Formats: sequence, C-alpha cells, structure tokens
Amino acid sequence: MAQAQGTIKKVAGPLVIARNMGQANMFDVVRVSEQRLIGEIIEMHGDEASVQVYEETSGLTPGQPVESTGQPMSVELGPGLIGSIYDGIQRPLDDIMSVTGTNNLQRGVEVPALKRDKVWHFVPVVKEGDEVAEGDVIGTVEETKVVTQKIMVPPGVHGTISSIAEGDFKITDNIAKVKKADGNTAEIGLMQKWPVRRERPYKEKLSPDVPLITGQRIVDTLFPIAKGGVAAVPGPFGSGKTVVQHQLAKWAEADIVVYIGCGERGNEMTDVLNEFPELIDPKTGESLMQRTVLIANTSDMPVAAREASVYTGITIAEYFRDMGYSVALMADSTSRWAEALREMSGRLEEMPGEEGYPAYLGSRLAQFYERAGRVVTLGSDDREGSLSVIGAVSPAGGDISEPVTQATLRIVKVFWRLDADLARARHFPAINWLESYSLYDKLDKWFNANVDPEWEALKLKTMTMLQEEATLQEMVRLVGEDALSAPDRLKIEAARSIREDLLQQNAFMDEDTYTSPHKQYMLMKLVMVFYDVCQEALTKGADINKLVAMEVREPIGRFKYTAEKDVDSRYKEIEKQLIQEVDEIASAKEEF
Repeated sequence: MAQAQGTIKKVAGPLVIARNMGQANMFDVVRVSEQRLIGEIIEMHGDEASVQVYEETSGLTPGQPVESTGQPMSVELGPGLIGSIYDGIQRPLDDIMSVTGTNNLQRGVEVPALKRDKVWHFVPVVKEGDEVAEGDVIGTVEETKVVTQKIMVPPGVHGTISSIAEGDFKITDNIAKVKKADGNTAEIGLMQKWPVRRERPYKEKLSPDVPLITGQRIVDTLFPIAKGGVAAVPGPFGSGKTVVQHQLAKWAEADIVVYIGCGERGNEMTDVLNEFPELIDPKTGESLMQRTVLIANTSDMPVAAREASVYTGITIAEYFRDMGYSVALMADSTSRWAEALREMSGRLEEMPGEEGYPAYLGSRLAQFYERAGRVVTLGSDDREGSLSVIGAVSPAGGDISEPVTQATLRIVKVFWRLDADLARARHFPAINWLESYSLYDKLDKWFNANVDPEWEALKLKTMTMLQEEATLQEMVRLVGEDALSAPDRLKIEAARSIREDLLQQNAFMDEDTYTSPHKQYMLMKLVMVFYDVCQEALTKGADINKLVAMEVREPIGRFKYTAEKDVDSRYKEIEKQLIQEVDEIASAKEEF
C-alpha cells in the first residue's frame, strides 16, 4: 500500500529529486513515473527525497509521479535461490528475458525474485504442539541434488506449532502456524523477506580459528583465510583476480557459493555464466551451479544497481549461513562498487574525499565486510554457520595506494597481492609471496594439531627462505649467480623449488588443481629435506654444481602431480633417492 505520493522535481542521471515525499522514510523503495522504475530513497530534505533509481532514467521529466511502497529494499529468501542468476536488485534475468523476449534489460519490468508457479515438497521436522523459537528449523525442502534448504522460524517469532503438514507447496503458501504467547497466530511460509541493508541476527560470533581449506597451496600454506574470514584480492588488469575467485569457488571448503559480478565487464560475466554451469563440483560430481547463486551486474547496467548488488548478495549468503552452512561469497569487484558510490555522492553534491570518493567510503566497506563471520545461529539446536567474504579490488593501473585498496586493507585480515609479471610468466596463482600476508595467526595452531606438529615451523622456514632469496637475487643481477658462495647458491635453488614446485599450480591437471593440507605439508617437507641434506653435504666439501644437477630434482619437481593416495609412499621413495645421490656426491669428494 502506497505510503507517500510525490512528483519528480529534478532528474540528474540515476538521481531523481522528488517533492511532496514528507510521509516517506529513508531507504524506502519507490516507483518512479508511469513506467514504475524501481528506486530507493537515499536522502531526505524536508518533503524532498533524493531517489537512487536502479534503472535507466532517460525520458523522465519533472511532474511525473513518484510512489513510495513504504518498504525498504528487501530480498526474497526461500527455495529457488540456488542456481538462479539475478541482477543487482534480485530480479531473475531468465524470467526478464522470457517476459520481454530480448536479451537486453527492459525498464519497469516487474518479476518476482522467486518463481511463484514452482511447487516444492516440504517435509516437517517438528509436529503440532512443539515449542519453537526464532531460527528453529521446522522442515526441509530439497532444493537441488546437493542442497537441502532448511525452512526456519523467522526472527522475532516464538510460540507453539498449531498446525503443520507435509505436502507440495508454492513459495507463497503458508506451511505452518505458530501460536504466540500473546494469543496471536503467526503464519510461516516457505519464503521470508529481509531488508538488504540490515544484518541478519545470530546468537554469537565465534573466534576465527578454523581455516577455510581452499586446496590452493600458496593460500593454505602461507596466507590462509579463516572460515568466516575476509580477504582482499587486489591486482591490475589481467593479473587473474577473476580466475583466482573461480578456483576458490570451485575448491574452497564451502557448501554454498554466492558470486557477485559487480560492475564487471560484460564479456567476463558472460564467461562466468557459461563456465559455472559446466564446471563439475568435485565434491558431488554435479554442476557447480547446484550450490551457487550468481548476481550479474555488469558495467553497462545502471550504475546505481551496483551499490545494491553487494547488499543483495551478502543477505542471501547470510540466509544460508543461518541454516548452518559454510558459505563463500565472492565480490568481483568492490572497486566498481566504490565507483558507483562516488558517482552517486557527486550527484548528491556531497563534499568529496580523496580522489573524489565519498568521505564515508571506509565505513561503507567496513559495514559490508563486517557481515562476514563464523557464528552460532539463532535456534535451539545451536547450529554453527560461517560466511567468508573474498573481495576482488581493481586499482587503476595496479596502484594499491589508491583509496579503495587502502580502505579495504584497514578492514580485511588477508591480503593476496596479485602480480601482473607473475601472470605473464604463467605462474598461477599469480599471488606475490613477498607482498601478501594473513593476520589469522591462530590458524597455525589448527594446522599443527590437525596436519602435523611441524607445520608452523616448516611454514616459517619456507617464508624465510623466500625472503632471503629475494635479497640474493638482487646480488645475482649485479654480479651473476656464479659469484655467489655455495650455501647461497643452494638457498637460491631451494627457493626456486619452493616457487615452482610448491607455490605454482596447474588448474587444468586433476592431481594439481587441488592439494590437501597433508600433501601440502609433504611438499614443503620434501623441499626442506632437499635443502637440509644438501647443506650438510656442502659442509663435507660436496660440489654445489653436482648437488643442484642431481637426477632426484626431477622427481621432487613432479611430486606435486602425485595422486593423494600415493603421497606417503612416493615421498619415502624420493627421500631415499635424494639421500642416496647426495651420499654418492659427498663420498666421491671425500675419496678424491
């Protein structure tokens, strides 16, 4: 029901100023003109409202009607989300195409986010007379072959189940009734609505001390992210931000993936839409889309909708987190979102901050990233869910000193710095090991306890060797490698093995695209055993040239292609061959 009816006073691109809107509220959704373009109130001055319109505003003129719906921008949450492809304000792109008969977005199209005609089979897990509280699971719907959606009591509802039954229902049907303590009855359906700018409630936020295993060696070994953690992936054009996010979406230890293409180029988003349905989920053998929600808001779509797309995505992700799932959200990229903020801020004539971005850029980014976390959800069964956020940042010219990257780095705890030179050298993932970091220090204790007690010490030794190699490489550029001492040459060779054999992966090879934590540990250990054994041989006078030219270096380099089941046995074979060859070189020197 309309809460306020006004008229257009001024149009400035996606910003519309409407008068006679005194009865409306901040963040109300409004319909603009006879075409009923969707917008949102973002500023109020007396009875004048500034409306951010999420559709093309060409052709609008002063005097046309502006009608408030009296409701904030909300998303529909329920069966049908998984496998869907939405625009930035949760309009299903496939339904829009079938309504309009064209691939281009048409203005004023009103289609529901969840399909109203589809029937879902609901199986209750509670019965009449049971006491339920907010967040309790009252039944399930098998949404896809790999995702069972849990139908929960909405926040704010407590009471006794007065009616519930198994059956086939549409998304708009009521499936249960709850008699509350005040005598009123609350009806519960398959669908909930939730305002996108408001965080969904939970009981408790847990410490980030469990890693999100990704199977990407440079991530898990050197710069791990926690379940419920936040990471930034900044890098220049062509450095592989999108590819890294695709790989994480496929392999990360997450039950649900929400991918937001925020202001990305149309061809990149087309690749995502084409590739995701064809990617086979290694955990289930089904299409990756069976556990994915895609939000496509390309750079040619109205700029204002970019601002809404990240909130739409994270609200959907929170909904699955509340069911007790581990959710990974990929935002690609937050720089385009910040550009949308800058454009709207300019049209509102706000005081600009650094490089024209609004002064509240940092706080808006923080509000978004702070919605991540590992939590105890609402409900009497104390489910644990997590929402991990990985945001790509696209600094102009690769300059990470620009405001969006710097504001992001003040918030996130993991920084994976992508390097264009590594990408050009076909080193994947192109994460620079000297400039990246992870501040989730508690994760090393988890790896020590669950993988091997030597994990933390071995990781520290690996990172130290990479740092020392960087210093030695500067000397090599000046005087050449032959001028280095034998121990320094050995250090460079061991570091090269770390870079090429441990940190570099082949995403197209089954044995190498994903590496378990145990195999990662064995890889680290093998390189360090090579270094330690050769170092000892050098003290006995062994020839450095013979040591670095040993035949065993080929099996060491190919160890990463070993099948998981053969890792331990293959490690022992290579270690035995290594010690044997080193002993032969050392003993030959002694005889001489």
